[in-house]
Amino acid sequence: MIRKIIQIDEKKCNGCGACAQACHEGAIAMVDGKARLMRDDYCDGLGDCLPACPTGAITFVKREAAAYDEQAVLQNKQKKSHKQGTTLPCGCPGSQSRTIEHSPCESQQTQAVPVMQSRLSQWPVQIKLVPVNASYFNGAKLLIAADCTAYAYANFHEDFIKDHVTLVGCPKLDGVDYAQKLTEIIQSNDIKSMTVVRMEVPCCGGLEVAAKTALQNSGKFIPWQVVTISTSGTIVDKS
Repeated sequence: MIRKIIQIDEKKCNGCGACAQACHEGAIAMVDGKARLMRDDYCDGLGDCLPACPTGAITFVKREAAAYDEQAVLQNKQKKSHKQGTTLPCGCPGSQSRTIEHSPCESQQTQAVPVMQSRLSQWPVQIKLVPVNASYFNGAKLLIAADCTAYAYANFHEDFIKDHVTLVGCPKLDGVDYAQKLTEIIQSNDIKSMTVVRMEVPCCGGLEVAAKTALQNSGKFIPWQVVTISTSGTIVDKS
């Protein structure tokens, strides 16, 4: 049948994997560092992937293609949901979703000055890369932090990351609205609380707005707070 379907220009594709992440049907995958439409019958032709592409590599075309098969898509989603340790769309081995368990640092017992231990409990941490249905989200206390906060605030791991699932991003540098991704995470998982840590600079307001919008759009009522860090590394506001 002739129908509307996406087309990917591999010359324009920069291999970021954002389109594969945005494609809820699983029609797009990363092959040799480039996005590729893997199955016509997985593509619904709605184009959720188009706005996610930063280089304009994806367009609509009308051509001969298999009809969209919703049942096949659902079966594929179920198959993926049963897998543990999801590999993210960008295909990078270092981006594999996983939980991190820390053992006591032996050097703390032998050194006069204690060595601080990482409190990070999962990987990846970038909002754009984290899988929506990662198992570590269930029952999680969610920390949504601006990139700069961990550099500005000295005790960030102990005061914020500890006992939280951490997501970081910078709306100014990424140039994206995180609200949709965060909405999906909150809707799809049993999130117990949400803490937003941002810098006092105006551009950080985008992260706070995205988090608030996601919470509202999710239709859920969970405890949440916003903590603002100054450029000198102190907490200037908690609300």
